[in-house]
Amino acid sequence: MLLRRVSTYGGFWQPVTGSLEDGESHREAAIREVREETGVRTAMSDLIDLGLINRFVIAPEWRGKYAPGVTHNEEVCFALRVPDRAVLLDPVEHDAYEWVDYETALEMLHWDSSKKALRAAEAAFK
Repeated sequence: MLLRRVSTYGGFWQPVTGSLEDGESHREAAIREVREETGVRTAMSDLIDLGLINRFVIAPEWRGKYAPGVTHNEEVCFALRVPDRAVLLDPVEHDAYEWVDYETALEMLHWDSSKKALRAAEAAFK
């Protein structure tokens, strides 16, 4: 499943993503972000650790979301099997979602880090 960011946040397609809140583990943040962005409720034990951490330069237009001087991001990647395809979007962040096959998702994804995560998820489910 991919989510399309609202136009004011770039209008591109991505998986569920987000940042850590104070005191959160990466797993806790992943569960919270899945719930906030899709309405799907799941347990930490349902997350599949992809063994992938993407490190990348934060695009200048997005640096305002981070503390002063922060120029790089670390993205810890998980996958999740979702038996129910009902999604409740947060309209502040996303305006559409699509369930697509692997090849279509690779074409739709905007960020290279998202493509790496998708490839890792594909490998994990084989």
